[in-house]
Amino acid sequence: MDENMLTLEKFEEASETVKKVTQETKLVYSDFYSAQTENRVYLKPENMQFTGAYKLRGAYYKLSTLSEEELAKGLITASAGNHAQGVAYAAKSCGAKAVIVMPTTTPLIKVNRTKNYGAEVVLYGDVYDEACAHACELAEEHGYTFIHPFDDLAVATGQGTIAMEIFKELPLVDYILVPVGGGGLATGVSTLAKLLNPNIKVIGVEPEGASCLKASIKEGKVVTLDHISTIADGTAVKTPGEKIFPYLCKNLDGIITVPDEELVVAFLDMVENHKMVVENSGLLTVAALKHLDVKKKKVVCILSGGNMDVITMSSVVQQGLIMRDRIFTVSVLLPDKPGELSHVADVIAKENGNVIKLEHNQFVSINRNAAVELRITMEAFGTEHKHQIIKALERNGYQPKLVRANI
Repeated sequence: MDENMLTLEKFEEASETVKKVTQETKLVYSDFYSAQTENRVYLKPENMQFTGAYKLRGAYYKLSTLSEEELAKGLITASAGNHAQGVAYAAKSCGAKAVIVMPTTTPLIKVNRTKNYGAEVVLYGDVYDEACAHACELAEEHGYTFIHPFDDLAVATGQGTIAMEIFKELPLVDYILVPVGGGGLATGVSTLAKLLNPNIKVIGVEPEGASCLKASIKEGKVVTLDHISTIADGTAVKTPGEKIFPYLCKNLDGIITVPDEELVVAFLDMVENHKMVVENSGLLTVAALKHLDVKKKKVVCILSGGNMDVITMSSVVQQGLIMRDRIFTVSVLLPDKPGELSHVADVIAKENGNVIKLEHNQFVSINRNAAVELRITMEAFGTEHKHQIIKALERNGYQPKLVRANI
């Protein structure tokens, strides 16, 4: 049935079908990103879906195309989390058994939510590709119906319903930025977008440490990366889909890659300016805005998901504050005598710095009367304020050295 997918008729059918299980995610105009880029930037908040991601669209539509016999066999898939929840939720809606193979590195929130939807979870492998291979083995062994997370034209058709909604709200959209892992979402969105308006530009965005589609397009064929490394776990894929690759080559107008460091900053921007929690893969599109060399265009960024565990969130926030110079650490040497610590604290307080951690090392020198090391971790308002505090310490006879912040 796959060969009949990715037509305007099928996209229209899928759009009606997925309404049964999806939540309306209307475009959000972003004053913040619009001002930064001199464009009119809109966010498509798929992080607000019931399962926390767009994946429910493709999973549910795919299941709607299966026969009763295929559903009765039970379903199996592999996923780093979002597709897992989509299949689990859709399977529960259809009354079918679901087995989900997830990498052992999958955030706990995604594992638990998948289980809560009634699916059986198997943890296997370090990355998606290893989990997928194991899922295929289990499908062969037990006769399950395999639901591929991205290399399936019916799944891609379901994901493309996002583009239908974008066009209904913003018919004159100029650019759509779409995250890329294996390429299912990008296939559906770009194919439908081009059917609706051949002049629109659709740009795929990959994490720099897992840019399998960029490498494949460069080679003119699907290639597998030797190694991937990214905090964007939802798009940590070594090999893009074989079936969907021709559609990606035809309909994408470019690929932007984003380093992990920019995702960290994007997380803080999103929380502070839009009060939304968006997972690292979902932040790819807003992080890519600074690399999009256009002005005065209507740009839609698809926020693909918001399933982020609290530990990861905490780490990202801390790293973001450090990268923005809102938290920093300096090392100063001072005589080991009463009053020195109080004096340093007083200098910082007068500059409105807020000390959050002190580490006192008496063994930095064999002559502790000459010098002991004091490491001070403090909060600042940003880079300018940080330099202001450092200069104040220098004026008071200290020689502060910046060291790696350790919160």
